[in-house]
Amino acid sequence: MTSQVSPRSTRAYEHVLEHLRAKRVRITETRKAIIAYMVDSKEHPSVEKIYKDLLPLYPSMSLATVYNNLKVLVDEGFVEEIKITNDSTTYYDFMGHDHINIVCESCGKIVDFMDVELLDISKEAYEQTQFKITKLQLLAYGICPECQKKQENHR
Repeated sequence: MTSQVSPRSTRAYEHVLEHLRAKRVRITETRKAIIAYMVDSKEHPSVEKIYKDLLPLYPSMSLATVYNNLKVLVDEGFVEEIKITNDSTTYYDFMGHDHINIVCESCGKIVDFMDVELLDISKEAYEQTQFKITKLQLLAYGICPECQKKQENHR
């Protein structure tokens, strides 16, 4: 069974595969499926969600396979782990674009804040500290519109 990727994501998917092949990482069908899932995901899924969603297509896949594949993608810089305050679950985000993740303090929903100049932050950090920034992970917290409405209705 082959992995399906939306046309808009094909380039990112192929880029990840080329990078892994160049590093001599074995490309299995489940690895391709997990990469395709992450590239196409509009969410910030947990290992358990990815496993549950892909299991019907790959019944022999184990939870450990998902963990191990995500570790490779994290190590290679294609996926970022998101650890939220007061939540033991780790969520994952494909890093195909510059953005900041915003977490709702009430319901835990995670959304991307786009069109942000992370390079400006890296440049400013270098100018102030002389650190060469190799990775920038920003996590903002707030209350999503749905939870704001719920809070207003309970007043």
